[in-house]
Amino acid sequence: MLHALNSFECRTRLLFGRGAAARLGDVAGEMGARRYLLVADPALASVGVLGPVRASLDAAGLQGAVFEDVEPEPYLDGADRAGAQGHAVDADLVIGIGGGSAMDTAKAAAMLLTNEGKAQDYIGLNLVNVPGVPTLMVPTTAGTGAEVTFTAVFTNRETKAKGGINSPFLFPNVAVLDPELTVPLPANVTAYTGMDALTHAIESVSSRSSTVFTEALGTCAVRLIFGNAKKAVADGTDLDARERMLMGSVLAGMALADAGVGACHALAYPLGGRYRIPHGLANAVLLPYVMDFNVEAASLSYSLLAGSMGPQFGILTPDEAAASAVEAVRDLCRAIGIPRTLAELNVPRSDIPAMVESALTVRRPVENNPRTLGEKEATSIYERAFGA
Repeated sequence: MLHALNSFECRTRLLFGRGAAARLGDVAGEMGARRYLLVADPALASVGVLGPVRASLDAAGLQGAVFEDVEPEPYLDGADRAGAQGHAVDADLVIGIGGGSAMDTAKAAAMLLTNEGKAQDYIGLNLVNVPGVPTLMVPTTAGTGAEVTFTAVFTNRETKAKGGINSPFLFPNVAVLDPELTVPLPANVTAYTGMDALTHAIESVSSRSSTVFTEALGTCAVRLIFGNAKKAVADGTDLDARERMLMGSVLAGMALADAGVGACHALAYPLGGRYRIPHGLANAVLLPYVMDFNVEAASLSYSLLAGSMGPQFGILTPDEAAASAVEAVRDLCRAIGIPRTLAELNVPRSDIPAMVESALTVRRPVENNPRTLGEKEATSIYERAFGA
């Protein structure tokens, strides 16, 4: 990509390290906050994460409220309710803690505190009029990268379609990344979110918008994830593996924020919107099939990524390395317990036409894919993903 004009921007300040969450109150105070809205994954209270977080905020002299009505694959009305609660406490800071659902809801709520209307009004690109109140993100999974992106993705409850609020005003101001917060994650969620991050890394490197900067971030993310996913899934208390997975996730998030994603995300959206399949799991099942489809158009990118998947790929030709990268992803999926087909997720095969129609409306990832994706191609990928 050195022959082309390259640019890169990251607007989020990162505080990364074990125990970083203990500084949350200090960081919020440094941001000038007095009243906060804490948007939290509802599962965090039961694993003992919310108590210390609120204690840190209390110790810093902040007051606020907690919004825990965050659903997986969140609906737009949840963002509206969070925004209303933020208004009720006159929040001047919104904190998102949890996975992508909580952080996306927090980003949208912060935007709704300064922009009129409902979340639905802002689905699309650059429709947000003014910046929201400052935001502070605290991921508890190593997967979504939402702490460094300008997108918040939601499902329309009526239509079941997924769409994103996309605006530079949604970039979080600060992200506090503490690998210790990811320790309570169950093995299956560790696998799904890890594969979500891997998908971000692979698609950002192979996308039409990839640059030398996103290649560097994406390949490093792949190296960290491939080297540690099996360890983190097998032993969630392995802090070295947790730390490297979280770093891989944030690097992949930075890459996707700049280079975007591709067909895997477009094809995964209907699975979340229609069947409530977790986004990371949908990406994980589809990724090998999409890579297999893309390999003829993305062989150079995939061969570059292969070098980050293991030293054994360094002796191969570029075409051999690219094909091996696809197989390496399949092997990793198998090793960490990812289902092999959509049939295993109880998705009705008869719904393929409807899924194709829905997926092709996600224009930015479709157009960013290295190989042209139309109705015929999308149908073929879904058919293969059913085990055809």
